Amino acid sequence: MTLTAPAAHDLARIDDPAPTLAVRGLSVSYRRDHDTRTVVDDVTFTVPRGETVALVGQSGSGKSSIALAAAGLLPVNGAVAGGSIEFEGRDVTGFGDREWRRLRGRDIGFIPQDPLSSLDPLQTIGSRLRGELRRRGVPRAERTAGAVDLLQRVGIADAVHKLGRYPHELSGGQLQRVLIAIAIAGTPRLLIADEPTSALDVTVQRTILDLIDDLRVDLGLSVLFITHDLALARDRAERIAVLHNGRLVDHGPTALVLDDPADDYTRVLFTNAPALSPDRYADRLRAVAASHPLAVSVSGLVKRFAGTPAPAVAGVDLAVRRGSIHALVGESGSGKSTIARIVAGLESFDAGAVKVGERALAPDPPSSNPHARQLQLVYQNPLSALDPRLPVRRLIEEPIGLATGAGAADRKRKVDEALDRVALSHELLDRRPAELSGGQRQRVAIARALALSPEIFVLDEPTSALDVTVQAQIIDLLMELRDRDGLTYLFISHDLSLVRQIAEEVSVLEHGRLVEHAPTRELFARPREAYTRRLIDAIPGRVAVAEEDAAA
Repeated sequence: MTLTAPAAHDLARIDDPAPTLAVRGLSVSYRRDHDTRTVVDDVTFTVPRGETVALVGQSGSGKSSIALAAAGLLPVNGAVAGGSIEFEGRDVTGFGDREWRRLRGRDIGFIPQDPLSSLDPLQTIGSRLRGELRRRGVPRAERTAGAVDLLQRVGIADAVHKLGRYPHELSGGQLQRVLIAIAIAGTPRLLIADEPTSALDVTVQRTILDLIDDLRVDLGLSVLFITHDLALARDRAERIAVLHNGRLVDHGPTALVLDDPADDYTRVLFTNAPALSPDRYADRLRAVAASHPLAVSVSGLVKRFAGTPAPAVAGVDLAVRRGSIHALVGESGSGKSTIARIVAGLESFDAGAVKVGERALAPDPPSSNPHARQLQLVYQNPLSALDPRLPVRRLIEEPIGLATGAGAADRKRKVDEALDRVALSHELLDRRPAELSGGQRQRVAIARALALSPEIFVLDEPTSALDVTVQAQIIDLLMELRDRDGLTYLFISHDLSLVRQIAEEVSVLEHGRLVEHAPTRELFARPREAYTRRLIDAIPGRVAVAEEDAAA
């Protein structure tokens, strides 16, 4: 990566004669009503041929705006306000839609963050791929074979059958592979990957990133990798650029930036990354005595869904002690979220027993939850939990009124307190979910749950949409609330680095079955099952984690 004003970390890239991508003095702004806001300010870097450059920073730092500008995908209210973008030495800054469409897909591939919002739910995977090949000039007779070849190239089994599937019929990992297949349909020279694995479990994440690395080598790609995960940047990129409030604050070869960051903000990011700071909460964790009262008790739990041969949950036993943080981990489809919904009284079950405190749950739950002040569920995807028609103020206020009957003044006070607890600006009170970032939406969902001051939280991937800095703020908050109020957390996550930081006990699920349970330190240091070892080995920065575990 080359910068206009080289810092101590820059090495020999200043004279790179032909980088694949050159961003020079780039500024990007957005219009909102009569205001214009600059979100990227005078950023300069290059992506050398055949290399991966990681662009890192927290939400709102400008990462995705740079990615969108470099792919000609800025929304109608966004514009390049200064500087230039060059692709293989050609200035593409002033390209119109027609010129970008010819360049994008053929020469520049783009992998967006969210597959479901990027694929038409009414269009089959095959139709989408054939359409992409048609735009690339592939004859009609060759398009189906070309679509199959693309799916096979990205490692999707039974590719012919998958052509007839709709997006909702594929897993998150499969959908991300489909997006990669679309991105490489034109054999591009530059691949822009915008948070391509943020919602995937660790094993699928590793598979997807291995695939991108393999394609980089096989196709001679350059990769601009957008991420908020410093451990992934360390493992996958030759060079790192760090953004803060739209400006480039640190840059250089990965090892040098990690060993000697030039900016305090970079140090904060490293401190907040779970894989790079595994003992951040070590002094706040405590051993859980077997005699301690149970907050949640699950025994012999079975749940079947119609049309599936195997049960989603198959005879699971689970004991969550009061005041503890108990993590439930496993790959996508292992049954984690199903158990979360059952414990929260939102899903029926076929066999077994579930108790929350002293209260036994009925196999068929009531349509409304009369125990909302005892237990609250925070969902993985805030868009599925927040009414898109309501502003933030009403989203947080609604459960307070329903559960407590509080007056207007008390509701307003509780809303303000909940916002402060999750570090959200009060300026957002009148905005709707669509006007918020993913991290802001998740914090609204957590604030909504916090407003009722429940005793037990079931947290289903509560930080998967958050950058490391905001994630650290939320986790700090949850730890403080647990210590102060004696709260209990059933914490579901695919981020095993985070689980290792904050959980006192871990239960591991595979295909709906409980395969292992142990105190956290013991499980990470000496996993008994091969499946657990595979999960742990897939953690980004695993070498550092292994050294910490051995020392412990």
